[in-house]
Amino acid sequence: MSNEIKSLNEECGVLGIWGSPEANQMTYFGLHSLQHRGQEGAGIVTNDHGHLMGYRNRGLLADVFRKPEHLTQLTGDAAIGHVRYATAGSHGLENIQPFLFDFATDQFALAHNGNLTNAVTLRRMLEQSGAILKSSSDSEILMHLIRRAEGPDLHAQIKTALQQIRGGFAYLLLTQDSLIAMLDPNGFRPLSIGRLANGGYVVASETCALNTVQATFIRDVQPGEIVTIDADGLHSDFFTTETTHSICSMEYIYFARPDSDICGINVHAARKRMGKQLARETAVEADMVIGVPNSSLSAASGYAEESGLPYEMGLVKNQYVGRTFIEPTQALREQGVNRKLAVVKSVVAGKRIVLVDDSIVRGTTSKHIVKRLKEAGALSVHLRIASPPLKYPCFYGIDIQTRDELIAAHQSIAEMCATIGADSLGFLSEQGLIDAIGLQQDAPYSGLCMAYFNGDYPTPLYDYEAAYQASLKADKEQQS
Repeated sequence: MSNEIKSLNEECGVLGIWGSPEANQMTYFGLHSLQHRGQEGAGIVTNDHGHLMGYRNRGLLADVFRKPEHLTQLTGDAAIGHVRYATAGSHGLENIQPFLFDFATDQFALAHNGNLTNAVTLRRMLEQSGAILKSSSDSEILMHLIRRAEGPDLHAQIKTALQQIRGGFAYLLLTQDSLIAMLDPNGFRPLSIGRLANGGYVVASETCALNTVQATFIRDVQPGEIVTIDADGLHSDFFTTETTHSICSMEYIYFARPDSDICGINVHAARKRMGKQLARETAVEADMVIGVPNSSLSAASGYAEESGLPYEMGLVKNQYVGRTFIEPTQALREQGVNRKLAVVKSVVAGKRIVLVDDSIVRGTTSKHIVKRLKEAGALSVHLRIASPPLKYPCFYGIDIQTRDELIAAHQSIAEMCATIGADSLGFLSEQGLIDAIGLQQDAPYSGLCMAYFNGDYPTPLYDYEAAYQASLKADKEQQS
């Protein structure tokens, strides 16, 4: 089993550099800031006077580029890079991006963050027309669609191709004379543009990567937009006017780094407001507040500030333990939690604890943390979650595509509380989450995708619809 203990896995991270003689190094450092978005594989492709070359492999970025020559051989003043967690396709080397395509007269490199909801249909169509796909990833599909599209130039062909795909996507396409960024009509995944001191450009999944390479934030790529960067500067166009802003709410809750800004909203500040609102909605008598490191610490500090309770370090994360991939045994799952998190016994002993976490997926981690806090002498543990209950799968780029592993899809809050062993359990309301993020877009849910919590998907599910409806039917029959 390649599920991380929390069972909630980031999608991917993409980064592009245009106009820097140190494009390889800058891409490496920028990707390092995005490592939290994908830890299964990484790669970089550079452009040296129209010649594209790349290197990719499985593992963390530092492991992939462990030899200096892996990076120094990638010369040029433009590059794209990718860190991967598999949302579609297997975990083999053939699926590590960026993909490098060598045609008779052209070269292209492609990096993708997201998940296509009509990938099965498109793959079948392409294969029936003679296409040979080298990976099982849905990301490769776009390049085949571009090559088959009719149009007077590459830009027109890209537009035609993008109009055929559905779902969540943030693409970076490196050509022999340009860097092209593309975002889906809902803007499910974040994508930002920055400017280098020398006049070059950076495009990245999160603004924290712009800060790392000392680029000045310019703006976000808009839903349905195609941004082309070439020798003449930056150019904008749209492949569709049918857009509805639906940024993934889990970016604010869990995925993004706290020092990133998404759609003008700082992630740390949003999480702190979530914690404050959670305290207003689920107040309880206690002695202290502690957060589950690391993504929940901002929300925990907000909860403590609003409730007037002291904020303490009752849990410590071992920063030198990498992603813990579990085996299908209960004992090894517990070992994984124990290696990652240590309880500060002298802090929690004899205390009534408010334990703040960002989300609950299947409840395994929460159950073990509550158990360990009580073993350390905590008088009571009141679990508070800075998001609504996760009840529905995601089809736009997060590795939750069934309801099977979501405890909230099958149990009431009272039942979950009993399963986890907490003294009480409370979640942030949907409206509380929307208000705390404060996006205020003229769109449903103020511009957020809230499907994980209420099943209201912003788009049709296409290839996933039948399986999703079957799972809902099975759940109803099981409950009855």
